[in-house]
Amino acid sequence: MSKPIIAPSILAADFCHLAREIDMIDKSQADWVHFDVMDGMFVPNISFGSPVLRAIRPLTSKVIDVHLMIEQPERYLEAFAEWGADVLSIHAEACIHIDRNLRRIKELGMKAGLAINPATPVHIYQHVLPWVDVALIMSVNPGFGGQTFIPYTYDKIRALRQMIAQAGSSTLIEVDGGVNLDNAPKLLQAGADVLVAGNFVFSSTDPLHTINTLKQLPAFNQKIV
Repeated sequence: MSKPIIAPSILAADFCHLAREIDMIDKSQADWVHFDVMDGMFVPNISFGSPVLRAIRPLTSKVIDVHLMIEQPERYLEAFAEWGADVLSIHAEACIHIDRNLRRIKELGMKAGLAINPATPVHIYQHVLPWVDVALIMSVNPGFGGQTFIPYTYDKIRALRQMIAQAGSSTLIEVDGGVNLDNAPKLLQAGADVLVAGNFVFSSTDPLHTINTLKQLPAFNQKIV
């Protein structure tokens, strides 16, 4: 049985020792480094941008998974490609031309992700699945770490998994928000492939062990990106 893709979110890391935190992730069994970009407009918070990505890219061999929680993401696609993003996710709610932007992300050599907020229905993926490498389902309202997981996320994952199967697509389902050892097995059983964990990892007494424990959970639908 395959294992899930684990993507620790550095939004919850110690920014005073970010290089050390990246080194810990690089030595762990994590697969991706999740990189949250917030603009204070699409979400009520500001995080970091391409200069920070440029600084950490040489520090890790892991896949860097960039999640743009910003308005008009098309303004920055080239910048994040230049500075080393491997996966770039835009929000359906923040993007007028979803199809065009997904195609552009792939033209720039990155895997294309489409993220949706908790209340956004999964049918928005239906016509663009051929261009979506990663479907990112938010299981909290985006903007801040440490929030409580929203239970109807399971239903959204199951519906999206069925859509992906019917389309014969290889799209991965990524879940971000409130992921922990209590809900992670249920998320994987529902059909998730990628688990983003921020506060759960970095607030633990042993983040390396926490990452590796998540990695040992059984996955059911994983396909490698």
